[in-house]
Amino acid sequence: MKNVQPGDLDCIEFQLGRTPRDVHAIGFRCACSKPAVVQTPPRLGDGTPFPTFYYATCPRLTGAISTLESSGLMAEMNERLAVDAELAGAYAAAHDDYLAARAALKMDVPEVEGISAGGMPNRVKCLHSLVAHSLSAGPDVNPLGDEALSKLPDWWKEQPCE
Repeated sequence: MKNVQPGDLDCIEFQLGRTPRDVHAIGFRCACSKPAVVQTPPRLGDGTPFPTFYYATCPRLTGAISTLESSGLMAEMNERLAVDAELAGAYAAAHDDYLAARAALKMDVPEVEGISAGGMPNRVKCLHSLVAHSLSAGPDVNPLGDEALSKLPDWWKEQPCE
């Protein structure tokens, strides 16, 4: 497992309320150094295909994203995607980046070939996936993930993550 430190899997188990499945790497850590996003291989140990490479685990982060999802932002993003060719192109490039990062694991999983997450490349259906991608890949990779991230409160400031 890449960049997984002692205690990370226990922390993730506490965050999720269940045993984490097949963590490949920590994609992003909160300011308190706890895992907030994990990378999961496209095929789980039990053989199940799993297209969600970047998976947000921090409950404060996922709660903040859920609140943002309920604001109507996804519908507004979808409207812009339909008319803004530059945004659509950048979002399609984010889809390609997501697929390339997952493909770097060198696992052939035909069931998820060409499938990223969050609705990419043509629509927005899950801000959790887009924010997790932005946090892991860094700024200027996923424009809609970056936008959603910029609208989140500082989820880590109130108290240290669990």
